[in-house]
Amino acid sequence: MAQGLEVAFTDLQSSRNNVRHRTEEISVDRLIIRRGQAFSITLYFKNRGFQPGMDSIIFVTETGDAVYLESEPQRQEYVMNDYGFIYQGSKSWIRPCPWNYGQFEENIIDICLELLEKSLNFQVDPSTDCALRGSPVYTSRVVCAMINSNDDSGVLNGNWSENYVDGVNPAEWTGSVAILKQWHATGCQPVRYGQCWVFAAVMCTVMRCLGIPTRVITNFDSGHDTDGNLIIDEYYDNTGRILENMKKDTVWNFHVWNECWMARRDLPPGHGGWQVLDATPQETSNGLYCCGPASVKAIKEGEVDLNYDTRFAFSMVNADCMSWLVYGGKEQKIHQDTATVGNFISTKSIQSDERDDITESYKYEEGSLQERQVFQKALQKLKAGRSQGSHQGDSNPFSSMPPRQDGSRSLDTPSLRPSDVIQVSLKFELLDPPNMGQDINFVLLAVNMSPQFKDLKLNLSAQSLLHDGSPLAPFWQDVAYITLFPEEEKTYPCKILYSQYSQYLSTDKLIRISALGEEKSSPEKILVNKIITLTFPGIMINVLGAAFVNQPLTVQVVFSNPLSEPVEDCVLTLEGGGLFRKQQRVLIGVLKPHHKASITLKTVPFKSGQRQIQANLRSNKFKDIKGYRNVYVDTGI
Repeated sequence: MAQGLEVAFTDLQSSRNNVRHRTEEISVDRLIIRRGQAFSITLYFKNRGFQPGMDSIIFVTETGDAVYLESEPQRQEYVMNDYGFIYQGSKSWIRPCPWNYGQFEENIIDICLELLEKSLNFQVDPSTDCALRGSPVYTSRVVCAMINSNDDSGVLNGNWSENYVDGVNPAEWTGSVAILKQWHATGCQPVRYGQCWVFAAVMCTVMRCLGIPTRVITNFDSGHDTDGNLIIDEYYDNTGRILENMKKDTVWNFHVWNECWMARRDLPPGHGGWQVLDATPQETSNGLYCCGPASVKAIKEGEVDLNYDTRFAFSMVNADCMSWLVYGGKEQKIHQDTATVGNFISTKSIQSDERDDITESYKYEEGSLQERQVFQKALQKLKAGRSQGSHQGDSNPFSSMPPRQDGSRSLDTPSLRPSDVIQVSLKFELLDPPNMGQDINFVLLAVNMSPQFKDLKLNLSAQSLLHDGSPLAPFWQDVAYITLFPEEEKTYPCKILYSQYSQYLSTDKLIRISALGEEKSSPEKILVNKIITLTFPGIMINVLGAAFVNQPLTVQVVFSNPLSEPVEDCVLTLEGGGLFRKQQRVLIGVLKPHHKASITLKTVPFKSGQRQIQANLRSNKFKDIKGYRNVYVDTGI
């Protein structure tokens, strides 16, 4: 009988396999392979050679890939691309924020594995946690909970207070690598600070590093429904000023989450594909601050009873908005709006710097019969779940709450708009681009749509907003009296001086102007508002000459102070995967009013292919003047 084979050593052919599996940017010294793809290894025996026909070797493997994308361009974008854009601003001014995901940078894969081992799931039961990591549904929930630090030693602390003295203003970040490396270097202490786009960007890095196709999604006018009734309640005083919400319902100017591509064998057929995951700590899910995965197809069809957290995700894109006037200790319903929430849902295009609008994948066209039918279907499922006295723990991120007893707040068909009753239309119109540092000129347009005379009193106000919808103190008020003959149109001119708003601005540079009107012959109130996003010039980056691997490259950065006053404590940061080994920080100091400046840096690219430089300029007056430049790096061979 032939002597059994004894393995001397195994050659995992790491370099060759990693190239084939497109993981060579992570490492060529250790084997890193992707699911569902063949690889080769070589076994060397120490006692004798392998004899075909007489010797047999049995390998035990498990096949299947629950995150497989058929499209090669999609794989390149959602797994391999290490930079991109996160869309911010408002629905009337959408701006791309460049971001360095850096999933292939040095040590990032080890940090991602460390993140899994710091999760509560691993701490409680390591063997079960590791056994379940083959499930993208399970792994995505673990990662989602670990990106925020509300329950564990997660990566980021959230902060919406406008006070960031003991950390970094979320608007200043330009990439995930610095955040993940700081978390690792400090013994897994949460990094200060993040907001929604930072949570989503870091989660994108981790998920792409783990091989799960992921993209970053921005929803403009995003609902945050805290009591789970699919209604966002907003409260105003008699000056038109929006009030701090006692229920904490808000409409975020924009909100950012992730979509991950995976099969959903835990759901009825047809619900695989893109899934919503939201790492921003808003509400708990099964006791932890995470959200999803919620099937995008389920959200569109109002299947709010499916796992995980689908009803919360549905409310972010399709809740109704109820406006209330608070006056004399009472609340008067102004209007229920069915179209405010969920606009211009955006993500970066595949292999392009353009923006893709994917709203239609989340909801039917606003105002259409299908959209209203889906909303009513979601309501009925919500009511049915409550009438049974319990909720599915996995899919319900909300605390139990009884139906409202106040008939005036029932979830009925929306009422007529007050403007339809009074037959007066109000609208704000900007006269000039709202540039940072300049006065804001606008008009209130009033149109009498009736054959009767109208006598209007209008209370106007302006206040800064945070991007999550939280109002700050008002800084401008006015009262207008407008008389309109039948079918007459008038404009009321308004101006807000820079000196009036400059000291009240938030980092988000959002101003809400509102007008609350009444007509002498009617008890109805008319409310109109507009959110203004102040704009500013970006950073210009010039690459001087062709870029080659391992050869010096000169980069010129041009920036300016857009204000008519000096700004201090100016710091310029630059980064870029494959171009800079670490984030570059340049202390600028003081910039004079409207002063334009430039600096020149040298770097040595160490990776070939399409790359991107991301830049940010901060000062004591502004925190997030951004810029980017795409660079193709040749091998030079």
